[in-house]
Amino acid sequence: MADTVRRIDYRYAIIDHKPGEGFRIAGALKEAGVNLLAFSAFPAQEGRAQAVFVAEAEEALLRAASGKGLELSPRKHAFLIQGDDRPGALGEVFRKLADENINVVATNAVAAGAGRYGCILWVKPEEYDRAAKALGA
Repeated sequence: MADTVRRIDYRYAIIDHKPGEGFRIAGALKEAGVNLLAFSAFPAQEGRAQAVFVAEAEEALLRAASGKGLELSPRKHAFLIQGDDRPGALGEVFRKLADENINVVATNAVAAGAGRYGCILWVKPEEYDRAAKALGA
């Protein structure tokens, strides 16, 4: 089966980098019925972290953030890539972008089990439409 490449919207929040914060946020998301397609978090500055949310339904994410102390960024764009796990799968994606002289700003990829993989991929906003075309999104 061929890889699928989807244009996705995401939002991020700068959160406290402390024990229990992930649990607090995950609980708020669950309570609001948010289904995440992807999530990533990493240190941003001393005592803070950046949490990236790719929600199946943005309205649910916005509801969850409201009143929970979760200040979300404006909508941003990235790609969600899913496919059969195989040697060189990401290399194929990177080659398509390199052929168009598009730099990958960041990526997170993981083997999803059952012979599948998933990847979130970011490019510069001004290169997003060209990248979409190169990736067939």
